Amino acid sequence: MTLALEVRGISKAFPGVQANDHIDFQLEKGEIHALLGENGAGKTTLMNILYGLYHPDEGQIFLDGKEVSINESSDAIRQGIGMVHQHFMLIPVFTVAENIMLGTETVKKGVLDREGAAQRIREFSHQFGLDVDPKALVKDLPVGVQQRVEIVKALYRQADILILDEPTAVLTPQEADDLFVVMRSLAAQGKSIIFITHKLREVFAVADHITVLRGGRVAGTTTPAQATESELAAMMVGREVILTVEKGPAQVGEVVLKVEDLQVLDERMYMCVAGVNLEVRAGEILGVAGVQGNGQTELVEAITGLRSAVGGKIEILGRDTTRGSPRQIIESGVAHVPEDRQKHGLVMSYPLVDNLVLSTYYRPPFARNGFLLNDNEMDENGRRLISEFDVRTPSEYALAGTLSGGNQQKVIVAREFSRPSKLVIAAQPTRGLDVGSTEFIHQRLVKQRDAGSAILLISVELDEILSLSDRIAVLYKGQIIDTLPASEATPEHLGLLMAGVKKEEAQ
Repeated sequence: MTLALEVRGISKAFPGVQANDHIDFQLEKGEIHALLGENGAGKTTLMNILYGLYHPDEGQIFLDGKEVSINESSDAIRQGIGMVHQHFMLIPVFTVAENIMLGTETVKKGVLDREGAAQRIREFSHQFGLDVDPKALVKDLPVGVQQRVEIVKALYRQADILILDEPTAVLTPQEADDLFVVMRSLAAQGKSIIFITHKLREVFAVADHITVLRGGRVAGTTTPAQATESELAAMMVGREVILTVEKGPAQVGEVVLKVEDLQVLDERMYMCVAGVNLEVRAGEILGVAGVQGNGQTELVEAITGLRSAVGGKIEILGRDTTRGSPRQIIESGVAHVPEDRQKHGLVMSYPLVDNLVLSTYYRPPFARNGFLLNDNEMDENGRRLISEFDVRTPSEYALAGTLSGGNQQKVIVAREFSRPSKLVIAAQPTRGLDVGSTEFIHQRLVKQRDAGSAILLISVELDEILSLSDRIAVLYKGQIIDTLPASEATPEHLGLLMAGVKKEEAQ
């Protein structure tokens, strides 16, 4: 066994949190090593230490058997470590080549050597099967191709060790499969990959070894051949986890949400929602499947008052809300778990107690006369919801921006699900969540359904759509291409619909 990387006894503490507690970890040359763990288990902290973004309180790092000191990201890059972050670090208006050469620019005859950089990028793309166009603008590229750009950027800097932090969080199943092909190609050519993920299926699809972190410590190391999904889930959470959604038949009632011929423009003035018709009834979950970028975001924003429709009609419980403001729509009994938790779900610089009343702060018991805030009631509400929804935080006064992404999501779910609602709009509700948190949110969605709420679920996770939905609508190029009972849906059928192919056309 030849080690590319070894860490010994790495520890890192933040105020009130021991993020890493004497972690030992080994990465072999030419392997894909999956790093699993709940939100807040310490995965990203450990990787940020390896990449020089944090400095450990104690412990050692070895590369090729030699102890090294990594004080900043430039040290990591210089020593052959590259990191692809969950949220891409690309400048949309720059070309692929300009993004990749940024910080390592070469000059020819006094000007930037864009052509030389583009040629090297083509060579890397061909060698590793990444297929990116150096001259394309990043803003015009699909998410899956943008991620390839991030990988090429690391390889361009001569990385031998690649850290991929939740690389499939924003990818469709097809894009994720393409990424796995690339990862195997990289490993076969001697690159070593640390693969951070929450998705157990992906671990079994691509990993050589698996290390599980829990509570900042190593809970165990194994291989896909020696473990099952249930065993890994239990290792991550410290208890048995139910990986399948348990729900009874839907008890369907009146129409709560009705959308007729809805038309919505995006920022480019492109008709991204082009005549959508759908209904969601009380006591059912309507899942909307589709490749990201087919109008899901704009559809949700129009329904929740965040974007104006240019045509069509939206009704909630028979009342026209097409031109309604977000507050008016909330007052109609709508709970909203937004796709972008940081942009639309939280005020990152506010403490949790304030974020947990963003939808109701002006109402009793949190306010008197509409503006005199009752701090005691807000504090008590914060403590109760943090406990009930298992938000991992040192205090109810911690700023939302200091929490992990998964715990930020729990704060939003806690706020939205803790008040009476007739309609729940859940957009990518478990994106970036671990198995324990996913199980919890799935159970809460089913509980809301069974209490009589209408649920509109938008997700790029086919497993989530199939396991939670009572009916499934597939969105393609801004239109509902088909709607079918979940009992009749298969991943293969939905995959064809997501590509715009109806079943009869595929035969």
